[in-house]
Amino acid sequence: MEYVTQWLWDVIAIIAFPIQAGMRRAESYMGSMGETGRVMRRTAPISLPNQRPDQQLMTRRRALGIGFVGFGSLSGVLPFSGLAGAQPEAAFSSRRIAVTVRGSGPDVILIPGLASGPSVWSGTVARVTGYRYHLVHIRGFAGLAPDLNASGALLSPVADEIVRYIAAMKLRAPALAGHSMGGTLAMMVALRRNVPVSRVMVVDMLPDGAGMVGGTSAGMGYLAAQLNGYFTGTKAGRLLLADMVRKTPGGEDSDPHVISQALADVAQRDLEPSLAQIRCPLYIIYAIPVDARLRAAQARRFGDAYARAKNAHIEGVGPSGHMVMMDQPAAFAASLRKFLGG
Repeated sequence: MEYVTQWLWDVIAIIAFPIQAGMRRAESYMGSMGETGRVMRRTAPISLPNQRPDQQLMTRRRALGIGFVGFGSLSGVLPFSGLAGAQPEAAFSSRRIAVTVRGSGPDVILIPGLASGPSVWSGTVARVTGYRYHLVHIRGFAGLAPDLNASGALLSPVADEIVRYIAAMKLRAPALAGHSMGGTLAMMVALRRNVPVSRVMVVDMLPDGAGMVGGTSAGMGYLAAQLNGYFTGTKAGRLLLADMVRKTPGGEDSDPHVISQALADVAQRDLEPSLAQIRCPLYIIYAIPVDARLRAAQARRFGDAYARAKNAHIEGVGPSGHMVMMDQPAAFAASLRKFLGG
């Protein structure tokens, strides 16, 4: 059990919560990578802006123990009220997601990662104006009650609801941008037939979710499913997971059961074989490790993972932790503008 607990803690660190300092992420994120592989010819040159990540921000993250994947901790750092002017979309009701709308212009749907809410995009929305942003909040994360997400699969039903939202609101060719697990959801929506998505941005997520911890869905999916059964189906497991979540900055606002199911879904989901079916432009942003020795390997890793995509553009932004929009807000905003065609 000690090994299993440590494994889950590592998975939560990589997939769910930013519990490591962002500038140290490369050690765990790249640790299991080999040096083999080829660079995708469409991979853009690495973007290394002159400025370093905001040192005060990084200091605060180190104090809180945050800075890696999923934006989970930001549910406590950036309250939802920080999205000034955001209004619930009254014409749409869902028991799996809530959506708020801010701004006016071409439609952009923003999907956060595990255990995080719409507020993770507040800085980006403020920087990149001229668009109507649809901010998705997955029920069970960041203070929102789980409702139907309290049991059963998570990713596919949430993707279904995003598709339904696009149809219900009669959005014409919206752009989708998702961070971490949100990037997986964005690609899943783009893979659905007859969904009028104009383009997709994936922020620091591999098409095989287990790849974020150096594994594969084939190798880790079964273990993830078994762990999910333990952590949601037994009293001891529920107590252990709840305690781990409570001790994680920001995690206390998310439902442990939903987190466990989401982790299992991500670990078992491999979209790499389906990438060629995404017909719209696919824009991949990955975080450049602060350790220069790992940068070439990181570029190869993402290039190889998205090699099957027909319309992919891959760009590194950094030096950064997984929270690219927080560590390099200006560079990320520039990449988002380019992605949106502005």
